[in-house]
Amino acid sequence: MYEEENQQSGYDQNEQSEPIPVYSPPPPQYAPPQYPPPPQYAPPQYSPPQPQYGTMQWPHMKVGNWLVSMLLMLIPVANIVLVFVWAFGSDVNPSKKSFFQAYLILMLISIVIGTILGILFGAIILAVLSDAFYGIPYMY
Repeated sequence: MYEEENQQSGYDQNEQSEPIPVYSPPPPQYAPPQYPPPPQYAPPQYSPPQPQYGTMQWPHMKVGNWLVSMLLMLIPVANIVLVFVWAFGSDVNPSKKSFFQAYLILMLISIVIGTILGILFGAIILAVLSDAFYGIPYMY
């Protein structure tokens, strides 16, 4: 019975028939990614620092230079002049200039403290001596 139906439909099992094509999409066409070219690195170019106009390159102060400066500070009256020349001069090594500016600040502070202490102790001594001269007896 099965065969009769197949013969009527025109389908024969013994015949080789073509396979039914199955739709498959075409393979995707991928292009390789486009990257920007790598940057070209050049070795760093050394250029020595250019001195600006009006500035000078000063050498480092050596121990001998400091000793000469300190020995010159032992000369009376010249030491006062030299401190101001080295602290405020325009043609002076920057480290020497900074040192003597700090030296002047410390001298100013010590003069102010010395003046305050001198007035304080002077007042104490004056008070003690004035009591002694006026003959106020102390009872101990």
